[in-house]
Order: sequence, then C-alpha cells, then structure tokens
Amino acid sequence: MKTNPGRFFEDYRLGETITHAVPRTLSGGERALYHALYPARHALHSSDQFAQGCGLPAAPFDDLLAFHTVFGKTVPDISLNAIANLGYAEGRWLLPVYPGDTLRSESTVIGLKENSNGKSGVVYVRTRGFNQDDKPVLEYVRWVMVRKNRMDAPAPGAVVPQLASVVVPEALLIPKRLDFSRYDFTLAGEPHRWGDYVAGEVIDHVDGVTVEEAEHMLATRLWQNTAKVHFDATAREDGRRLIYGGHVISMARALSFNGLANAQMIVALNAGSHANPCFAGDTVRAWSQVLDKAETDSPGVGAIRLRLVATKGQPGALRGEDGKYLPEVLLDLDYWALLPL
Repeated sequence: MKTNPGRFFEDYRLGETITHAVPRTLSGGERALYHALYPARHALHSSDQFAQGCGLPAAPFDDLLAFHTVFGKTVPDISLNAIANLGYAEGRWLLPVYPGDTLRSESTVIGLKENSNGKSGVVYVRTRGFNQDDKPVLEYVRWVMVRKNRMDAPAPGAVVPQLASVVVPEALLIPKRLDFSRYDFTLAGEPHRWGDYVAGEVIDHVDGVTVEEAEHMLATRLWQNTAKVHFDATAREDGRRLIYGGHVISMARALSFNGLANAQMIVALNAGSHANPCFAGDTVRAWSQVLDKAETDSPGVGAIRLRLVATKGQPGALRGEDGKYLPEVLLDLDYWALLPL
C-alpha cells in the first residue's frame, strides 16, 4: 500500500518521537498572504524599519505564522484522523523567524488515554519546530482526540502528563537585542503602555469579521494542513467543513490590535481551548482580559498575560451557570505578549 491513511489512536506509542515530513522555507509571500487573510497590523511584523528601531535586524514573521507552519507539518502524523484538537499548554517561542528561514517539526508522544467508548482516544504530544540551523524556534504541547481504526485493539495504559498551568515569567525568552526604549507609539498605532493595563480589565476589540469558506481553506492549504475535516465535506456527518482552529486564533489575535496594538510579540502559550466549532458564515469577534503582568530584563520591554476569547457573542461572556463554555464562544486562549513599558 503506497498511500497513507494517517495514524489512528492504536498506532501511537508512548515515548516515540515522530519526525514530520516536508520542511518549509518561508518567504515574503507568506507574510503577504497572512496579512491578506487576517487584519494583522502589528508594526513589528509589518515594517523592517520599525523592527530595526526596536533592535531587531528586520521584521520577523508574525509569531502565529511560525506556529501555523510548525503545526501544519504535524497534521499528517498527529491529527489526520482527529475528531477534535482539544487543547494547548507549555508553549514558548524561542527564536524569531525571518524570511528565508526553513522550518521543520518533530513531535514526541508524552501521553495516551483511550476514551470510555472504546472508539477513540486522546494523544498528547510535545512538538518542537527547528530552523535550518537545527535551532529550536518554537515548542508546545497539544492533545488531540483521535479515532481508532480497529475497535478490538487493546487500550494502552493510560498516561496523562502533568502540565504547567502557566509559563512562569522567568521562563519567557525575549529575543536578543529587543529594545523598546525608543519605541514609536505614533507609528505603532496606539499610545497604551504596559503600565496602562490593569489585571482584571476586559477589552472589547469592537470589530468583527465574517469567516468565508474560501478564506479558511486557503489558510489551511498555506500551512499545508491536511486534516480532512477542513476540506472534505463528507468527512463530517453534518456535511460541513470545520474551520481550522488556527484560522480562528489568527483572526482573534488580529482583531485584538484594536486595544492591544502595542502587544507586539507572543512569547508563550499557557493554555488554549477550541470551545465550540466555527463554520463558514460565522462572524468572529474578540475580547481580551488582562490576567497578569511581569517586568523583563530587556530595555523598555514588559510582559503581559492575556486571555484572548474569540466569540460570536458579547464581550466578557465566557461560561454559563453550569461552568461550561457558552455555545457562542469559539476560542479561549491564554498567552504572554511583549509590549513597551
């Protein structure tokens, strides 16, 4: 058999490391497509001159563009037969990614747990992305619900990894030479500094974007994500193509510019949940809550911990009285970003 049906739950082994195929060299074309797909306007990722004024050699790619590229490499081996991508933890951006860099990915299976129905199970992997110099640029943990192919396959011993609830500020890696001491707030688009944000405040990002079928499929192809549920209308019983979760993440992050224009770089992903499915025709809005703040050793640079929520509903609304996510909530993401003091 020369074709690859993808891995099923019973095909994973605890501790195995999977080297994912097809490294990807990124160019300015990826940046242009990313900005065409999302209303992404953060100055550090848009302007070489602005980035150089902040101590970097040029404008790095948007941090989520790097994430999607690394993530997309993993799909044929991790989530081709997934029912749902369940969550993220312990994510850290380790090096900026620039045009001309070549990214590859590898994942280690760190947990397995069969579901009680015996038809699927949850696979936990730690994924690392490397550049052409074999230097790690990104790492994260995610867990995925994957179908079984053979219902009589024996269940593995359940192993659920203990994961940190938050990346501590001391573990954040700030890019070398990043310096916000001469930061140009006028060119960045907003005057708000690190000290202007208060833990607990909720920011309504105001704007909304209606998701179209062609756009999310273009995005998924751009990241070479081969998950069937995003392309094949027969892959789901309802005949609807599921919007790639990364498309929702990038849309919400881009919308957050209105109110968080100076949160220039994402440096850690503490937790994340795709709370409810998103489909073409849904209008995505976003709101953020400030969770924490921390100082850094880099000149003029502060860190802010944010909850970013993508929703079809109202700002600030997250869970019902039963503690479950409201049906209009699409994404609940907890991350650290860098902004000027």
